[in-house]
Amino acid sequence: MSDPSAHDAGTAIAQPPPAPDDSVPPSAGASVLPPDGSVPPAPAPAAGRPARQPARRPTRISALRTGLIAGLFVLILLVIFLIQNTAAVQVRFLGAHVRMSLAVALLIAAIAGALLMAAAGTARITQLRRNLRRARRASQHEGRGRAA
Repeated sequence: MSDPSAHDAGTAIAQPPPAPDDSVPPSAGASVLPPDGSVPPAPAPAAGRPARQPARRPTRISALRTGLIAGLFVLILLVIFLIQNTAAVQVRFLGAHVRMSLAVALLIAAIAGALLMAAAGTARITQLRRNLRRARRASQHEGRGRAA
């Protein structure tokens, strides 16, 4: 008698394929249920592995870290863009004529656009907060009127 673990790692022991289950006819893409129609219980977690926990929401720190990494990536792309676009161009805006690097002109335009978008976003957030404050006050006044 020989021990199966005593064989070389390179040799495989041939096992016959499992016999097909004749009690349930095979069907393409359908799940296999027991003959009585009951749903089998969910499999237990494997030994040594903890049960899968529900996904956690990202924290503010992780969101900040993700934002910083994305910002660093954009900054690297911006620096590459600035280095590659150093040709001088003539810029005319509202009667002003200035000669500057193309990269600097585009950077100034991008910053101006970002400031305009930030101003519009700030105005909208302020508007929403004001509406929320008014709605809270109105609901508090209605609640006091009913209690009296």
